[in-house]
Amino acid sequence: MNALNRQLFGRPNALGAMVHLRALPGTPGSTLRTSEIIALAIAEAQQLESAGFDALIVENMHDRPYLANASGADTVATFALATAAVINAVEIPVGVQILSGANLAALAVAHATGASFIRAEGFVFAAVADEGLISNACAGELLRERKRLGAESVKIYADLRKKHSSHSLTADLDMGAWVRAAEFFGADGMIVTGSETGVEPSSVELELARATTDRPVLAGSGATPENLARIFRYADAVIVGSALKHQGKWMNELDASRMEAMIRARDAVQ
Repeated sequence: MNALNRQLFGRPNALGAMVHLRALPGTPGSTLRTSEIIALAIAEAQQLESAGFDALIVENMHDRPYLANASGADTVATFALATAAVINAVEIPVGVQILSGANLAALAVAHATGASFIRAEGFVFAAVADEGLISNACAGELLRERKRLGAESVKIYADLRKKHSSHSLTADLDMGAWVRAAEFFGADGMIVTGSETGVEPSSVELELARATTDRPVLAGSGATPENLARIFRYADAVIVGSALKHQGKWMNELDASRMEAMIRARDAVQ
């Protein structure tokens, strides 16, 4: 078992679950007050912890359409309040992801609230995402900011070959090259995803990532009770969102039977 994986999650074959904040103030789908957003986030976090998940990631998934580097003051302020409330409400580790690509803001929120890690898009290389061109890899700036803040306890999981993106600019690079670059630039762990939300990662890419690095490898999309054992052949941890919701759709409410099925599938993996 990877030492960092043990430190963060306390077990092999760990399951991390998404806490999808309702649309934040100022975004097109916003209908709730900040206090209501926070109350719903706490309720979801406690449900997920009670079901047996090993970690949580707070994310502004409902803020679509996303801004590139969405680090406006209103977003960061609400995000920090919600993350702090979730951390205070549960005992399992909590991570932060601010869509889209607001990695410096996510680091600041994690450091201020005591979150354990962030999920960072665009850590190495460039891509064309649905919110526009991700032209600058963030690793150099992000790790310098982590050093400046004294936030080295906040781990950085690099989201490689970001989903909902075209990677024609780096089509000559396989997942091994992505992992080597992210490791060389100081990522604490690697996240491998499918092409879109709810799409299972390629087993070939997961296997190559696992063979390339000793750092934690996480699967970041498309996990279901049916494919979980296959994914855990190469992944130290799996991040789950859509599969825990009614009808398997990320925008719906949590479904207790789906959460239970995912935990049973995790516990059945040897």
